[in-house]
Amino acid sequence: MEDTIGNTAKETKRKYVLAAVMLAMFIGAIEATIVATAIPAIVGDLGGFSRYSWIFSAYLLMNTITVLIYGKLSDLFGRKPVIMFGISVFLLGSLLCGLAASMGQLIIFRLLQGIGAGAVMPVATTIVGDIYSPEERPKIQGYLSSVWGISAVMGPAVGGLLVEYASWRWVFWVSIPLGILSMAGFWLFLHENMEKKKPEIDYAGAGLLTVVISALMIILVEGGVRFSWTSPQIIGLLAVAVAAFLLFIVQEQKTAEPMVPFELWKIRPIIIANIVSFTTGLMLIGISSFLPAYVQGVMEKSATIAGFTLTAMSIGWPIASTVAGKIMLKIGYRSTAFIGGIFLVVGSMMFVAIIPGAGPVGAALSSFCVGVGMGLTSTSFIVLIQSAVSWKQRGITTATNMFMRNLGNTVGAALLGGILNGQILRYFSEQGGRLGENLTLDSTNKLLTEEQRNQLGSGVKALLQDGLSHSLHSVYVAVLIFGIMSFIFILFLPKKKQWQLDSSSSQ
Repeated sequence: MEDTIGNTAKETKRKYVLAAVMLAMFIGAIEATIVATAIPAIVGDLGGFSRYSWIFSAYLLMNTITVLIYGKLSDLFGRKPVIMFGISVFLLGSLLCGLAASMGQLIIFRLLQGIGAGAVMPVATTIVGDIYSPEERPKIQGYLSSVWGISAVMGPAVGGLLVEYASWRWVFWVSIPLGILSMAGFWLFLHENMEKKKPEIDYAGAGLLTVVISALMIILVEGGVRFSWTSPQIIGLLAVAVAAFLLFIVQEQKTAEPMVPFELWKIRPIIIANIVSFTTGLMLIGISSFLPAYVQGVMEKSATIAGFTLTAMSIGWPIASTVAGKIMLKIGYRSTAFIGGIFLVVGSMMFVAIIPGAGPVGAALSSFCVGVGMGLTSTSFIVLIQSAVSWKQRGITTATNMFMRNLGNTVGAALLGGILNGQILRYFSEQGGRLGENLTLDSTNKLLTEEQRNQLGSGVKALLQDGLSHSLHSVYVAVLIFGIMSFIFILFLPKKKQWQLDSSSSQ
């Protein structure tokens, strides 16, 4: 395997580029956990509690919108300029977030940060697909997955220390020196030989895709919260999304360089990998969003212990990814993903069967099993899809897979959140009697802190805990359904030898 890309005269020093990739992925991965830790301090300083969810949503919105666009641009202009641009914008957004003087400013700067972040993950992963052979990629993907585990453990701790001993503003600034170091690595050691021709850019497709995703994201974030699902605003946004999507399909079919090549969706391994990434994205948000509420509200444990139960998933994920990199060479993509699918189902079943008496250890074990399933399947899929296409399509193919997981997270947050809220209100109405008449969704918040929980009467406390437990059970039944769906789709992966680390399609 050559250490060069596109037969360029200058050598690409792979170990230094890999270090730059891991640094870039680290600042993207740690962003979520480190910022989440600082949210109470940010809201306490800037105010605007009613808009605090947009601190996350603004970042996710632009990240989801731009991930496919950057993937395509990296196929047209090369990986190096695109990831350099993305990291630069991310760092500028981080700098400004730390300087924000109001919640409105912070949300705007988070949008900018998300625009840059959209390039980091897909292009960094694609670079690895470029500089390593199909036989080497499983092992390297295991290294990359370890970044997520490290960030999951370090993020809350670093964020807490910065908030307590410095300022919440340093939560955003801490990634700047790491980002600069990553950019230096790409600048000095990554070399590409691009064809000297003017690429055709699908501006219309990119614009229409932005409209579609923006409208859908606003619907999912604000639907049932600021606007009712049948309001003119939601119906209007849905109409805009549908119209823009239809125009997008027409545009992609007639343009020479489509933003999303539809022929990729005709390749069975790619379409299955994308569908399973969507369903596992739904699972992931269902567990990470609602497990802490169960541990704190029903098991009556601290936020730290609740965080431990989620960290178990982040530990299982990189361990499984590393194992996947080794066994994939022996048993193939399909068998590795198959084993991962079993872990997804088993872990989901454990969540459905969980009882308060199982304690946080039971919750952590369930979380760990799902993390193992995620690690085995995600690593298998990334290596598989990158081996199924040529260099010119590897960027958009990798980005599409990540886009589907992001979309699963977004849809899952709205769908499972709706299930939870609806089941809680139904339980209060049907099982609460007179006590239930005075309870609302916000009443459940009182379970999440020991001080407020101790102020509740025994009858109200029991009703709230039973309602939360019953409702979260319904959420985990839905998670199990998505786990079973993921496993079934994995069974449709082709068994042909050509998909077992075939390097002919990737060079």
